[in-house]
Formats: sequence, C-alpha cells, structure tokens
Amino acid sequence: MATPKPKSKTTPSQKSNRVSGTGAAKKPKRFKSAYSKEEMVEIFRRFSIQRPEPKGELEHVNPFTLVVAVALSAQATDAGVNKATRALFKIADTPEKMLALGEEGVTQYIKTIGLYRNKAKNVIALCRMLIDEFGSEVPKTREELIRLPGVGRKTANVVMSMAFGIPTLAVDTHVFRIANRLLMAPGKTPDEVEENLLKVIPDQYLFHAHHWLILHGRYCCKARKPECERCVIADICRSPEKTMDVPAPLVELPQQLIGEAVE
Repeated sequence: MATPKPKSKTTPSQKSNRVSGTGAAKKPKRFKSAYSKEEMVEIFRRFSIQRPEPKGELEHVNPFTLVVAVALSAQATDAGVNKATRALFKIADTPEKMLALGEEGVTQYIKTIGLYRNKAKNVIALCRMLIDEFGSEVPKTREELIRLPGVGRKTANVVMSMAFGIPTLAVDTHVFRIANRLLMAPGKTPDEVEENLLKVIPDQYLFHAHHWLILHGRYCCKARKPECERCVIADICRSPEKTMDVPAPLVELPQQLIGEAVE
C-alpha cells in the first residue's frame, strides 16, 4: 500500500499571491468621478463667472522671484511668504543678487517662515544652478525645473502656469482636499489627484482650473468646515461633508457671490 503524500501547506504569502494575481500584469487603477462631463462643465463655468481672472496670491516680480516664492511657500501661508519676501525681492530679484546675499543673508529675510534654514540653503543652491546651467534664466520645462533644489512637481507646475502661460495643474493641499472631498477626482497622492483631475476638467477651463480650485478651497470649501451656504456649486456638489442643501442659482450667480470672498 502506497504511503499517502503529506498535504502541502499554503503559506499566507501564497494565499495572498493567488488572490492578488501576483505575476500577472496589473491593470491600471481606474477612478470614478461623481460628476458627468456636463456637470463638470457647469462647475467650472460657474467658477469662471465668479472669478473671471483668478490670480495666484504669491507676490513676485519675475519668473525667478516666482520660483523662490513658491519654493518658500511649502508648509507656509502665502500671506506669510509675501510678508517675508517683499523686502527680500526689492534687493535680490535675480539669481546673482540673491547669491551675493549668501545663505545667512537670505535667512535674515525669511526667518519668519517655517523651515527657513533649509529653505535658505535651497534658495542659494537654486541660484547657483540657474547661473551655472541655465544662464540665469528660469527654465520652462517641468523636467528642468524639478532639477532645481527645493523645486518639486507642484512648484514646477505653478511656475509653468504663472510665469510662462503653460496649462498645468498644481496640486497643493487645497486642490488635493477639494478633489477628494467633492469626489471630483479622488486619489491617495497629489500625483494621482493631478492625473485624475486632468481627465475630468474640461479643456476650455484647464488654464485657470488650478487657481479656481485653490481659491474655492481657501475661501469657501474650507478644511475645518465647508461654507456651503456661500458656495456657487452647492446644488451640484455630491460631497458627503455638505453642511446643507442649496437650490441652484435662478439666474447665473447671485451678485454677492461674484467677486472675491473675504476670509
């Protein structure tokens, strides 16, 4: 009589591999926006009426000072950065002038900003690279911009849009929150949200979309509590965090909603 072979035990990792299909080509993860194409057009149409020419709130005088300002704004408010850079940019509006200040000199101007020592170090290194590799000119491509010290994808996108008029979508904390809270283009990372937003934002509204979403998040759909009673898209919004239901505007937008909101 033949001895029966012992049953092989399946390890947890093997079970996991069976379920997940490890080894097989993974399909790209799909997301689903809570809004139809028509609804997205209407959302951004209303944003465009509320703020026809949205502007970034970081003060700058040229592409170089914009790069510096955006890099300094990481984990800081635009108002705080503006307060620190007004005096700085008056005397250092070129890479050469900024480099002449040195790390300690820059620090004296930006010490009210969070992580100022590391940021001052990056600003000086950024200036050296601009001078040595780019002829003191701010590059226009994302690939070149992200090589600069202290410049990530978000900063590069902001500079491309504001300095050179190239349609991009920079995902900061406000944009990330709005995309997820409104179920517009949910994602777990800024890059994922950027990719998903680019799929759903109507082409005709892409250039200003970044600023519309930021300003909407900063002044209306605030982090702690969204102010739905003041929201121009409240009747369309499908966020589970809505604080109240609001009927659609009768004619375009109420006059009190057009113009900048005051925090």
